[in-house]
Amino acid sequence: MAPVTEEKYHRHSVIPVQGMSCMHCVRRVTSALEKIDGVHDARVSLEEHAATVTYDPARVGMDELKRAIEEAGYSVRPAAKEDADGHQPPGDSTPKKPGAAETGEGVAETGGNHTANGLHSEHKDQFRVSGMTCANCALTIEKKLKRVPGIHAASVNFANETVTVDYNPRVITLADIFGQVRDSGYIPLGNWEEREQDGEAKAQRSWLVFSALCSAAIMGMMWFLPMSSLLMYSILVIATVVQFTAGWIFYQGAYYSLRNRAANMDVLVAMGITAAYGYSVLTTFPGIFFSGPTFFETSVVLITFVRLGKYLETRAKGRAGESLKRLLRLQTDKARILMDGEAREVAASDVKEGDILLVRPGETIPVDGEILEGEASIDESMLTGEPTPVEKGPGDQVVGATVNRSGSIKVRTLKTGKETVLSGIVRMVEEAQAVKLPIQRLADTIANYFVPVVVAVAAVTFLTWYVILHSTFVFALTATIAVLVIACPCALGLATPTAIMVGSGVGLNLGILFKSAAVLESISNVHIIGFDKTGTLTKGAPEVTDIIALPPYEENDVLRIAAAGESHSIHPLARAVVALAGRTNLKPADVTGYKEEGGHGIACVYEGKPLYVGNAKLMEKHGIEVGELEKRLVKLADEGKTTLLVSFDGRCIGIIALADVLKEHSREAVTRLHGLGIKTFMITGDNQKVARIVGREAGIDEVTAEVLPQGKIEIIKGYQERGLKVAMVGDGINDAPALAQADIGIAIGSGTDVAKETGDVILVRNDLRDVEKAIRLGRKTLARIKQNFFWALVYNMVGIPVAAGVLYPWTGTLLPPEWAGFAMAFSSVSVVTNSLLLNRYGKKLLD
Repeated sequence: MAPVTEEKYHRHSVIPVQGMSCMHCVRRVTSALEKIDGVHDARVSLEEHAATVTYDPARVGMDELKRAIEEAGYSVRPAAKEDADGHQPPGDSTPKKPGAAETGEGVAETGGNHTANGLHSEHKDQFRVSGMTCANCALTIEKKLKRVPGIHAASVNFANETVTVDYNPRVITLADIFGQVRDSGYIPLGNWEEREQDGEAKAQRSWLVFSALCSAAIMGMMWFLPMSSLLMYSILVIATVVQFTAGWIFYQGAYYSLRNRAANMDVLVAMGITAAYGYSVLTTFPGIFFSGPTFFETSVVLITFVRLGKYLETRAKGRAGESLKRLLRLQTDKARILMDGEAREVAASDVKEGDILLVRPGETIPVDGEILEGEASIDESMLTGEPTPVEKGPGDQVVGATVNRSGSIKVRTLKTGKETVLSGIVRMVEEAQAVKLPIQRLADTIANYFVPVVVAVAAVTFLTWYVILHSTFVFALTATIAVLVIACPCALGLATPTAIMVGSGVGLNLGILFKSAAVLESISNVHIIGFDKTGTLTKGAPEVTDIIALPPYEENDVLRIAAAGESHSIHPLARAVVALAGRTNLKPADVTGYKEEGGHGIACVYEGKPLYVGNAKLMEKHGIEVGELEKRLVKLADEGKTTLLVSFDGRCIGIIALADVLKEHSREAVTRLHGLGIKTFMITGDNQKVARIVGREAGIDEVTAEVLPQGKIEIIKGYQERGLKVAMVGDGINDAPALAQADIGIAIGSGTDVAKETGDVILVRNDLRDVEKAIRLGRKTLARIKQNFFWALVYNMVGIPVAAGVLYPWTGTLLPPEWAGFAMAFSSVSVVTNSLLLNRYGKKLLD
């Protein structure tokens, strides 16, 4: 960036930014702004959701700044600082500058120092919407909401029929937003009850059955009964009923679409069925209008096929979101609360923080809480994927929706409702699915122009056949109807969100949580992955690795004697020795005269004889000769291990070596990453010797040791400056700066902290092999999205010309409109089905 020279030539602007959720987002927005020529300084605040930019207005304009933020994947929201009467909301004491209009809505400017105080509060909500039939419907709602004052950002996901809005509750309420959605012609649903979705599916099935029976009746009458006036009038009556009952949804959708100055699939279908039905009505009364063939079966069968396609599409989309529904179904709706010493069954929604619950064997734990009494085996497979129950007792925390397999426990409620771990996971996945990838924005742009272009092509088709080639009116009309109904913007609209839904659902089943849909795309392009050492590659706590005993003592003797002395210490090394003795069923006798000696170790009396456990300085202080163990001490130190000398009854009887050992699957995880062609590096604050040993054991390519937190950031920047896309794996708390600097931050989380981790990807199961699985899943999801786009584009590029009759000179026939409608309906189903194949890939990843 250019240095700031003369302040008077610089302008300071505060641009509200919506969509940031972590420091990685902050870095991305900052980087996007700093790349612009003419920008001297860019400071982005996650807390205030704003970017403060110092720039030269002669070289760069506000539109370019805002466009850079949007291209980075975030939105610039309107300020909404004033209500309709020009009054500012409470708490906003910053006056609106007269020149603000020059910089664009929602941007505050100053000529010098500026603070972003006074930026409005914000609130995020997500709700379902019924009535969308194609991608253009989603765009219609999105455009409508984005124009409403007080709404900062709106994203509509056609695949899972959800709307995500960020808004200022001081300016507009959720009820007002629902009203805007209704005004657009769609039905907002205030909750996620499955019965609403089931009811919708049943209604679609009923209309499908009705239209199919009517189609069969008309086709049977036309094929098997002699034509007469009475028969023709009977067909007219049946066709009219279907047209304005089962087909009414297309007219309704077209009306609202055109009223909102947009055009969706309903417009095309309505035009097609109206043309077929209208012409047939006219030819039914030749005495009044004109004679000709009738197309009643075309309009009725067309309605049936489109209804069939939409029904199958709805069911397929429901399967795409099955992972989330399955997780939600794990929640219990009952709880047993202890009141006055008695257990009373109440609704789980009535439980409040602090309530004491009784959970019996075989029951689902209704809330997040802490065990007060009792011990139990808790099945946490829904959270961690591990099938083995975890033994828990007083003081341990439990998570709602996990299952008590054995033992009765009393649990004090810590979190309920939307604050629970399960709700946090669901909310995270829903928000990730709501984010639009750059490739989806391309689909939205195509959809904007799709319907008008198709209508134009249909008009050209009619004029070409009827006016230029002098075909019959019926021939030209048939080709025109086929063009209108074969065109399908839905497949394009479903290409990305369905794959994202299934991909994130597969990740959820694997214990891999993606915080944003964009991460699924970007993780597939990672070149190099960095690891923190302690707690990431290693277990993060010392373990006994070697026990060396001098005759006549054996290893178990040394361990038992050392554990007796260390049993009174709380030092991590002492705890590791005592823990190993416990696992090997060694029961040391009590000691007397216990004392700790200045950080060198401990001294006590064991079985009436002096016992010392500690380092070489402790032995030297008490005149204990190390003797032949000296060489062993040097060798163990060279291996990066910490050693404890054990002296009993005046002589050194052995060595216990400890180290922070690699996790069970660390080396396998690194090997798998190398198999994907990805380089690895390790950054640690530990000394060079230990770092090199751990790096060698894990198979890491590059190791950097003795690095401070700021130094980790500089190392990652160095890789990025070489053009590499960097992922960083850490614990999500201590490594937050490094995770934020990396292109992809991968946090290893324990289940109870899963909702507050800082990474872009969270590995719930604490298994490094899931890093490789996350990358493979990202690559597969991106490949599926590209396949969906390819088939959706090819379908329309081939289908529309075929419907227009380009093959007629060779085949001698036109594509019947009803079969064009059938093809249109199943193009969407094929895209959703292709996305669902990701579930099979998920099963492979589980192996």
